[in-house]
Amino acid sequence: MTYSELLQQHFSLIQYAEFALRIVVACACGIAIGFERSKRLKEAGIRTHLIVCVASALMMLVSKYAFVDLAAGGDVLLMGTRGADPARIAAQVVSGIGFLGAGVIFHNGNATKGLTTAAGLWATAGIGLALGSGMYYIGIFTTVVLLLIQICLFKFRGGMDSVSTTQLRFVVRNSASVNEALNRYIASKNAEILESKIKIDEEGYANYSITLKSNRAITLDDLNIFLGSLEGVKSASCSSIN
Repeated sequence: MTYSELLQQHFSLIQYAEFALRIVVACACGIAIGFERSKRLKEAGIRTHLIVCVASALMMLVSKYAFVDLAAGGDVLLMGTRGADPARIAAQVVSGIGFLGAGVIFHNGNATKGLTTAAGLWATAGIGLALGSGMYYIGIFTTVVLLLIQICLFKFRGGMDSVSTTQLRFVVRNSASVNEALNRYIASKNAEILESKIKIDEEGYANYSITLKSNRAITLDDLNIFLGSLEGVKSASCSSIN
């Protein structure tokens, strides 16, 4: 009996349709997670999470069902196949996703960016494996939990896992009082300077580019309050690196 005949014997059209449904559900979960990441302008967005989730679901389907030729009718093992482990393919997804996760992690000075996105990719692979194995409820539930973690913890940061990295840029007329005021401001935020660049232009303006690590994200409103006490402010911007 050929391999294709074995597949036809073991799987009906309804079962193939159910396999396709697992792929479709994996698509939906991958899109949901990727959409949240893309809204925050992260490196891995909808397409990356979608591909990871769908591919993981496919690998689990292959791992579970593509080895029906290892047993003949009546679950009799073919010669030389005893002890075979078809689940080894799914196991490699967990370790293989590490290469993709490493690709979205990079350093900006002393700050590290992309850890949350890399962890999300790893979790998305797990969701795809769960959906590929037919565990719909746990796969969808984990997707919802992951989204809640990403959204809620981003808005309500607190505790030990609340370190935020912020890059401040502003142009102000150069004077000794600016550095003194800046040091007081940083101390009031209980922040640590990761990187600092100051460039004086020909017009006597100081261009500041400062990367800070703090327990709470520093917003543009916070920066404007600080700059309001200075004279000769030309421009200002504030962006979160996390």
